[in-house]
Amino acid sequence: MRYVAAYLLASLGGNENPNAKDIKKILDSVGIEADDTRLTKVISELEGKNVDEVIASGFGKLASMPAGGAAAVATSAAPGSGGAAAPAAAEEKKEEKKEESEASDDDMGFGLFD
Repeated sequence: MRYVAAYLLASLGGNENPNAKDIKKILDSVGIEADDTRLTKVISELEGKNVDEVIASGFGKLASMPAGGAAAVATSAAPGSGGAAAPAAAEEKKEEKKEESEASDDDMGFGLFD
């Protein structure tokens, strides 16, 4: 990942086709010793490609990956399934839990200034 990040930094700095020397210079500036095998792999995979296009194509791949609760939110928002009510219900539950925790503090029998 560090090699990709250094490649992107070089690209953002105006160098459209960074080479191994450019990436090593960036990595050395932060005290990272570069592995030539991995560095060569990153450069060969990105050589001749526009970084912006590579990132844009990656967004499509990320959209198809399940992550956390994203799939549940997407399925509850389907038309005709009452998806708009689900987030509202979740917010109400959060508020109820918060009120319960405040009430439980009162049951402890002592206060800060007692």
